[in-house]
Amino acid sequence: MRRLAVTKAAALCAAVAFVAAMGPASASPAAAPSSTGRAATQPVRATVLVDCFSRPQVRPADFILACGDGNSRLASLRWTHWAPASAKAKGVNWVNDCDPYCAAGTFRSYPVVVRLDRPQSWKKDPQQQRYGRMTLTFPGDRPERPARTVTYALWN
Repeated sequence: MRRLAVTKAAALCAAVAFVAAMGPASASPAAAPSSTGRAATQPVRATVLVDCFSRPQVRPADFILACGDGNSRLASLRWTHWAPASAKAKGVNWVNDCDPYCAAGTFRSYPVVVRLDRPQSWKKDPQQQRYGRMTLTFPGDRPERPARTVTYALWN
C-alpha cells in the first residue's frame, strides 16, 4: 500500500512538472511574421528629438540648443503637436547675453514657438526616425542677434 502511494505521488509530481514546463493553457503561440517580414505586434516608434548627449527625446520639457557652452536652451516646452512628420511647442528660449563676456553674462528669457520637421533616419539607430530641422519663431521680444525666425539643422 505504501509503495502504491509513493508511485502515485511520483507520477503526480511528474505530471505537474510537465504541465509547468508547457506553460499556462491560456498562453498563445508567438505571432507569425507578416508578409512584409515585420512582426504584426511591433509597436510604432515615435519620431524623436536627439539631444546633446545623443539620447532620443519625445516631448521634452527642456532642450539645450548650445551643446558646447549651454548659453542657449529651451525651457517650459508645452507640446501641442507631436507626429511622425512634425511637432510644435510653445516655451521659453533662455539665452546668455554674454555681456561683457559669456562667463559674466546674464540669461534672458524670450517666448518662442518651436517647430520640428524633416524626419530622417538616425545614424545611431537607423530604424528610428528623428527630426532633422528645428525652427524657432519669436512672437515678441527676441535676442539681439537672431532674426524673428531662425532655422537650425539638428545633429544626427
